Amino acid sequence: MTQATSEPTGTKRATPRRGAVVALLLTSVLLTATVLLGATPGPLGTAIAVTLPWLGFVLVPLVIGALVVRPRTAWTAAVPLVAWTVALWGFLPAPWQGDPAPGDGRLLVATQNVEAGSGTGAESARTLAADGAGILAFTELDGDSGSAIADELADAYPHSYRVGTVGVWSRYPIVDEEALDLGLGWKRALRVEVDAPGGAVSVYVVHAASLRPGAQSARDGMLSALAERIREDRSARTIALGDFNAVSTDPALAAVARELGEVRFGGLAPSFTWPASFPAVRIDHVFQRGFASAAAKTTAAGRSDHLAVVAALQG
Repeated sequence: MTQATSEPTGTKRATPRRGAVVALLLTSVLLTATVLLGATPGPLGTAIAVTLPWLGFVLVPLVIGALVVRPRTAWTAAVPLVAWTVALWGFLPAPWQGDPAPGDGRLLVATQNVEAGSGTGAESARTLAADGAGILAFTELDGDSGSAIADELADAYPHSYRVGTVGVWSRYPIVDEEALDLGLGWKRALRVEVDAPGGAVSVYVVHAASLRPGAQSARDGMLSALAERIREDRSARTIALGDFNAVSTDPALAAVARELGEVRFGGLAPSFTWPASFPAVRIDHVFQRGFASAAAKTTAAGRSDHLAVVAALQG
């Protein structure tokens, strides 16, 4: 009678576990590489930047899986999580911040892409004005929406400047104004100097060129030119707001972010702005320099496909 040879204890369990560890390690390497490649200028970096916030739904199960399979090697899953957190740090919400509201020493500003042809101009202007903003900036204006906004705000916002698809309305005097094409060949941005409480403020309103697969050079060039223009601006207080057609982590927006800080959003939500029906990305922003503190929120206004952004700046 032949006696069956017994396998060493633990052999059958070791192989599947080893395979799981290898799979987790490869996944960690792939995700870390993806996060790092998100800083690459051009279409690849832009594509990764758009999906970067959603990678959190992959990273959390990865860390849990690593802890379950082999706690001693769970650090391998922590590497992409740390890289992801660092890459998104300026984008992540700040739960300690309250909602922006008008108050002593605060400058409240608001911006929205009103979606040309939506007929939402007057309604958007009415809603945002009711929040108490001192400066309102609108993008993607057409003839009808521009006129509707001007009529709606004529009394409360007597100071305005509009060029191309962008416009700004202010409760405070506008002492200087300038149309900007930012290398696009036609005017899609502007700069005004506003005599606001606490001193002059340089305000840039931007409607960046649209982003389409395989055709993003116009947008990238516009954002680069905007950063250069802001770099040359010697104003003590500067704001840039509007539709940048770029998410916060897009490499094309990095030059602007080096000159101005993006206003952080309060709460726990990521504060996406588009599409309004189911926000998946934030392409509308408020950047600032020279203010001691700032806080932002998103809000619905009118029937646009973009949510509006409201920000309170102080100091």
